[in-house]
Amino acid sequence: MGKHGISVVSWNVNGLRAAGRKGFSEWIGAGKHDVVCIQETKLQSVDQLPDELQGPDGYFGYFHCATERKGYSGTAIYTKREPRVIRTHFGDDSLLSREGRVIEAEFPEFTLLNIYFPNGGAGEDRLRYKLRFYDEFLEYVKGLSASGKRVLFVGDVNTAHDEIDLARPKENEGNTGFLRIERDWMDKLTPAGFHDTFRTLHPDEVAYTWWDMKTYARTRNVGWRLDYCFTNGALLPSVREAFVLPDIEGSDHCPVGVTLSV
Repeated sequence: MGKHGISVVSWNVNGLRAAGRKGFSEWIGAGKHDVVCIQETKLQSVDQLPDELQGPDGYFGYFHCATERKGYSGTAIYTKREPRVIRTHFGDDSLLSREGRVIEAEFPEFTLLNIYFPNGGAGEDRLRYKLRFYDEFLEYVKGLSASGKRVLFVGDVNTAHDEIDLARPKENEGNTGFLRIERDWMDKLTPAGFHDTFRTLHPDEVAYTWWDMKTYARTRNVGWRLDYCFTNGALLPSVREAFVLPDIEGSDHCPVGVTLSV
């Protein structure tokens, strides 16, 4: 892709059509990043998008829409180079195939997964669903690693991992997004061979990626780090940069990303 490395960005846009009206079209049109992974498109069909968001200039666009519910979930990948394979189906019984939550792109240098992990906030059933999704996803990416692939997975994990990853950890210990059972799953990632790129390169830096809009939390920077880029051990040496872009507005989340020298 770029001679200065491959820049991959992940952003929960909280509605792609709305984001397009809030500066997203101009942002992606600037062409700064080689691959842009989007979560929460809130699309049932790509036809709902204007042409410039179906395939912005210089990018191929790939979508996994949530057909189960209107205005819900959904993921997309914009990439300057055509992938070898795009995958949105992971088996008829797989949670990874449902609700438009996962889109996988295979490039010669690495395999990219863009995921919008479930939110556990709508009751016990949804928390169980989130944890099932977590476990199934981890088994899937462990399989990719075991097959020799260099893996990057990005997206809205919907959990802050450690106390440094949210402004008010003590007050949120009983809330989904910081429950011990959710954080326990994130604790499994490193032993399974996956590395939080931002925390690896910036072990002590406080950075948030989501702020509650209702309480104007962004102006006070009372936030959570819910958005991540993880690599497996085979790809980790290629990570040149890991970054958070809090100045990019248009959603209640901000973009995060990595630059790879592959």
